[in-house]
Amino acid sequence: MNETKKELINAGISAFTASGRVMGRGKGQVHYDILKGAEAGMPEAIEQLGGPPRLISKRYLVTVVSDHMVKPAVEAIIKANQTGKPGDGKIFVTDIDEAIRVRTGESGDVILD
Repeated sequence: MNETKKELINAGISAFTASGRVMGRGKGQVHYDILKGAEAGMPEAIEQLGGPPRLISKRYLVTVVSDHMVKPAVEAIIKANQTGKPGDGKIFVTDIDEAIRVRTGESGDVILD
C-alpha cells in the first residue's frame, strides 16, 4: 500500500480511500501461503492447490479523479502493483455523475483538486 500511495502522490493524486482488510478471491483457486509452499517444492502444498476456493486477505482502494487524471491514476496503480503474476488486482474505471463537498456544498471537478 505504501508503494501505491507514493506512486499516486507522484502522479498528482493525493486523495484516496484504502481498506487493508477485505476478503475476496479471483477466478483462481490459489491460497497464497499454499502457493508459496508449492513454489518451494513442498509436496503437501502442491497437493492442496486443487482444493476448494478460499477467501484471502486483499486490499481495496478507491480514488475519484477528474477525467484528465484517469490515465495517470491507472498508470500509477499499475506501476506500484504489477508483478506479472495472478493476484495483481483489477482496476475498475467508472463514471461519477456528481460529487458534492458536504462542508461547503460545492460540486463538480473543483472538489477533486
